[in-house]
Formats: sequence, C-alpha cells, structure tokens
Amino acid sequence: MLVLGATGAVGRETVARLRAAGATVVAGARDAAAVTELAERSGAEAVVVDVTDGEQVAAAVRGAKERHGRLDGAVLLAGSILLKPVHLTKDEEFEEVLRVNLWSAFWLLKHAVRAMEQEGGSIVLVSTAAAGTGLPNHEAIAAAKSGLEGLARSAAATYAPRRIRVNVVAPGLVEAKMSARLFASESAKQASLAMHPIGRLGRADDVARAACFFLDPANDWVTGQILGVDGGLAHLKGRGG
Repeated sequence: MLVLGATGAVGRETVARLRAAGATVVAGARDAAAVTELAERSGAEAVVVDVTDGEQVAAAVRGAKERHGRLDGAVLLAGSILLKPVHLTKDEEFEEVLRVNLWSAFWLLKHAVRAMEQEGGSIVLVSTAAAGTGLPNHEAIAAAKSGLEGLARSAAATYAPRRIRVNVVAPGLVEAKMSARLFASESAKQASLAMHPIGRLGRADDVARAACFFLDPANDWVTGQILGVDGGLAHLKGRGG
C-alpha cells in the first residue's frame, strides 16, 4: 500500500490501521524527518515525495512497485486549505491549490493505474464537503476538489474492466494541524461545530477508517463512490440554521 501525505493526522492514522491489518506500507511525505520518524515507529517504509511534483509522484509509485513486486492500493491524503473569496485570491495561490489538491490526484491516478494493470487494486482520493455544498470563501478548494471528484468518477469507469477501483472520501472539518487556525478562538470553533449537524468536528480516525474501507480488497465491488464523512455538513442543515 502506498500512502501519500502520510505524516498528517489522517495519514498517520491510516498508516497505523494498515500496518495493524498486516499490510506492507510505503509512507510518503515531503518532510524527510517526519516521514522517517513515522516509518520507524510504525514499521512502514519511508519515501520522500512532494505531491506537487509529478515526477516525484511517478517515482514513488514506480519505486513501491519495483521494491515489493506489486501495488495493491494507493491513497492520497495530502491537501491544503485556502479560505478567501475569489476576488482576493491571487493567481499563484489558486495555482498552488490546484497543484496540491487536483494535479496531485491526476499524477497518482496516471501512474498507479499503470502499476496496477496486471493485478488490479484500489486508489483512494480525498475531497471535501465544500465540493458538495456552497460554503463562503471556499472557491479555490471547492474548485480543485470538485475537479478531483469528476476525475475520480471518470477514472473509476475507465479502469473498472481492469479491476482497478477509484473512490473518494469527502470529509467535513477535521481537527488536525492543517485546520487548527480555523478554531483558534472559541467563537470560531463553536461556529464550525454549528455547521455540522452531528454536533462535533471530525477526527483523523473518521477519515482513516473510510480510506481503509475502500482499500480493503474485501470491498472490491465498490468503485466510483464519493463518501461523505462530514457529520452531515454537505447535505443536511446545521444546527445553526
């Protein structure tokens, strides 16, 4: 199994769950020290990879296949958050959001399907609830993740005959380092809570369990799905209105 974006909260939880299930895991991230520490603690193999660089993604996929003989699953957990209205978003900011959240998915799909063409496998991408509902100031990330969802659905149709499954997890707001500034104050946290009908923010294990469900070969009749793991954010009214 190849896990890219492995050193974030969701990535660490996903690696731990896969290792506990007995999977061989190649954990990839751009921070060499962090991914090495994760590998030493979890028993995964570390690889340094920046998902905004297509050549590095290709090398990570190719290396995992060459070292272990096959690639049964790949999950992309890297991402970013940019909260700005479109008129205040700089071109270079939008480009960066696309590279982190959409181009990275394109590159993983492009190379992973080649690595899986003989034995089949499962590819899991991560979107956001903002792709399924209009949220203020989410224009850049919503555009990128909506593109990711369309990419995943089409790829699922293209590669189903080769027994390659493509699915997406679409979380709501998850408590993690990347999102910490969004609830820096108690009022901001309460506003975020009110958006989620279930009444709590997401946890890393909520998303990791969903990713592992899609990666599990026992679920090989599931493909082309966008699974909302969002406390109801995308499709239900929040407690605030």
